[in-house]
Amino acid sequence: MGTGPPNHWGDRPKRPCKQTSLVVDPPDGRISDLLPEAKTRPIPEGAGIDNPKADSWEDFSWYIRCISRGVTGSIFPVVYGNGQQIVQAPGYVTILEEMVHEARVIPLDGRPHASPNIRSYMGDSRGHWEGNTLVVETTNFLGNRTGIGLNGGGTPTSDALKLTERFARFGPNEMRYEVTIDDPKTFTKPFKVAFPLTQEPGYQNFEYACHEGNYAMFDSLSGARAKEKAAAQTAKEQ
Repeated sequence: MGTGPPNHWGDRPKRPCKQTSLVVDPPDGRISDLLPEAKTRPIPEGAGIDNPKADSWEDFSWYIRCISRGVTGSIFPVVYGNGQQIVQAPGYVTILEEMVHEARVIPLDGRPHASPNIRSYMGDSRGHWEGNTLVVETTNFLGNRTGIGLNGGGTPTSDALKLTERFARFGPNEMRYEVTIDDPKTFTKPFKVAFPLTQEPGYQNFEYACHEGNYAMFDSLSGARAKEKAAAQTAKEQ
C-alpha cells in the first residue's frame, strides 16, 4: 500500500517539458557547489529518513509541518499541486501557489525592500517591468529554513539569499520562468533555473488543506515514543 497521493492527483500536462535539467546556467546543468560551512547545516526530512528517532517536531521539514516550501519550492514542479495563479492589479502582481497555500503580493511601484530586520519564509518581493518581462527580486529571507530542492528540501539556504525571477509570456498558453539563485553563504556561485509554465485549458487551483486529515507527524512522534518505551521495558526485563 503506497503512502503517496492517489493517481488522479498527479499532474499530467499535455505539453510535457523535455528539458534534461532545470538548471540552465552553468551549462552543465548542475547546481553550484556548497560552501564548507553550508555542508554542516542539518537537513530536516522527517521520521524514517534522516531523523528516524523523531525526537521532536523540529526534526520535520517546514513542508511536512505545512508551514512553507519557500519561493522556489513552491514553483518548481513536483508530482501534484503545481498550479500557479497570477493576478495583475494596479501597482501589484499577486502569485497564488496551489500547494501549501502561499500568496505572494508583489508591489510594482518602486518602493524599497523592507528593513533587513523584517524577514519571512517567503522573503520580501519587489517587482518591475523590463519590456514585457516581469522581474521580481526577493530578499529578507529567514535563514536555515527551506532549501532550493523540491518542496523546499535540501540544504537550507541562509539569510543572505537573493532570488531574481523573470516571467515572460511568449505564447497564448505558455510563459517562460527563470530564477537566479544567489546565496553567498551557501553556494560557491549563483546559478539559474528555467522552465516553461503552461496554461492548461480548464485548469484551476484547488484548496490545499495541508493539515486536514494529516496525522503523519503526530503518528510519527507518538510511534517513536512508543518504540522507546518498548525498548526501555525490554531492557528493564533483561
